[in-house]
Amino acid sequence: MSLRERLGGAFKDQSELDLTDGAIGWPLFYLSLPIVVTNLLQTAYNLADTFWLGQYSTESLAAISFAFPMVFLLISLGMGLSVAGSVLVAQHVGAGEERQAEYAASQTVTFSILASLVLGVVGYFLVGDFLALLGASPEVLPGAKAYMQVISLGIVFMFGFFVFVALMRGYGDTVTPMLVMAGTVALNVALDPFLIFGWGPFAERGIQGAAVATIASRALAMAVGLGIMLRGSRGVRIRIEDMRPDFQYLRKILRIGVPASVEGTGRALSVNLLLYVVALFPTTVVAAYGVGTRVFSVIFLPAIAVARGVETMSGQNIGAGKPDRAAATNHFGAKVMFVVLTAMGVVIWLAADPIVAVFTEDPEVVDVGATFLRYVAPSFGFIGVMRAYTGGFRGAGKTLTAAALSIFMLGVVRLPVAWFGAHEIGEEGIWVAFLVSNVVGGLLALAWFRRGTWRDGDLTEGPTGAPADD
Repeated sequence: MSLRERLGGAFKDQSELDLTDGAIGWPLFYLSLPIVVTNLLQTAYNLADTFWLGQYSTESLAAISFAFPMVFLLISLGMGLSVAGSVLVAQHVGAGEERQAEYAASQTVTFSILASLVLGVVGYFLVGDFLALLGASPEVLPGAKAYMQVISLGIVFMFGFFVFVALMRGYGDTVTPMLVMAGTVALNVALDPFLIFGWGPFAERGIQGAAVATIASRALAMAVGLGIMLRGSRGVRIRIEDMRPDFQYLRKILRIGVPASVEGTGRALSVNLLLYVVALFPTTVVAAYGVGTRVFSVIFLPAIAVARGVETMSGQNIGAGKPDRAAATNHFGAKVMFVVLTAMGVVIWLAADPIVAVFTEDPEVVDVGATFLRYVAPSFGFIGVMRAYTGGFRGAGKTLTAAALSIFMLGVVRLPVAWFGAHEIGEEGIWVAFLVSNVVGGLLALAWFRRGTWRDGDLTEGPTGAPADD
C-alpha cells in the first residue's frame, strides 16, 4: 500500500472535494489541513537551521536573523507569478475549463523559472551591500552574506517548488505537495548538522552549510514536483508544447501577479527595514528577534493555510459564478482563525520562556525573546482575520487590494511605530509595533471586505493564446 493510500483516511483527494457546492467547513478543512502540514514542513527548514546554528554560535544565530528576511525578499519578488498561476488555475477549474487551466499552469512555470534566474544572479552580487545597508555588524555580516550567496545561486529551485505547490493548490490538490515536502524536509534536517559542524566526511561550513542543505533539498523537491505535473496523473498538468513563452498571456499573469509580488515584497521589505531598527540594539536583541519571528512563522501556519484554502475556494466559486458562496467562505475562515489563533496566543504567552530556550542557551536572549512573544501573543487572532480576507481578495483576482492592506499594515503602521518606539522606550517599542499593526490590519481587512468590491473578479475570459478545452 502506498503512502498516499495509507494517508487516505486523513486527507482527501481533489476528486473527493466539491469546492463549489454543499457545506463550506469540511471542504475548507480538508483543503487547508495538508497546507498546514506542508507549511509546517517548510518551516522545518528554517527551524532546523535556527536550531543547529543556535548551537553553533550566537553570531551565526544573529546572522540567520538577517539572512531569513532577505530570503523572504527574493522569493517575494517573484511570488506574484505563482499566486497568479494559482488564481487562474482555480477560476478555470471552477468554470470547467480544464485545458485553459493547464495552459495557465504551463505559462506560469516558464515565466517563474525565467524570473528566478534573473533574481538569483542579481541577488548573488548585491546581498553583501544590502546586508551592510541594513546594519549587519562586522561579526554578523560575513556569515549572513555567505548564506545568502548560496541561496541566491539556488533560488530557482526554491521558486520551482513554490510554483508546484501553488498550481496544485489552485487545482484543489493540496495532498501531493505535502507528500513531496515530507520527503525533502527529511533530507534537509539530516544534512544540516553534517554540513554545519563538519560531521563525518564533510568539512565544517558553519552557516554556509545550512544554506547548502536547504538548496539541495529544494532542488530535489522541484524535480519531483515538475515530474508530477508533466505526467499529469495528479492535480494540474503542464505540457511542454504550452511552455513556449506567450508574452500576450504574460500580460494577464502580470496583471494579477505584480500586485501579489508588491504585497509579498512589501512584507519582506518591512521585515528587512525593521532589522535596521533592530540592529540599533545589541546582538542578543537581534538574535531574540530572529527566534521570535521563527516562532511566529510556526504559529501563523494555520492562518496561512486557511488563507490559501480560502483563496482556492473563492477562485473556484467565482469561476463557477457563485460569489455569495465565496463570501461565506471568507467569513467562515476569518471567524475560525480568530478563535484558533487567540487560543494559541494564550499558550505562547504562558510558555514564552521555555519556547525561546529551545533555540538558544543564552539567558539574555531567552529573556528578551520571551518578552517579545508576550507582547505580540494577544494580537494573534487579528492576524488570522487579516490572512483569511486577503486570501479571498487574491482568489477573486483582487491582488492589488491585498497588497494595499499589507503595505498599510506594515509600512504605515508597524515601521513608524517601531522606529519611534525604539527611540522612546527601547527594544520593547518594536514589540509594541507588532501588537498595534496586527490589530489594525485585522480590523481594516474586515471593513474592506464588507464593502463587496471584490465580487467582480472573474478572470476566466482570457487572451487568445489560451487554448479552448478539448
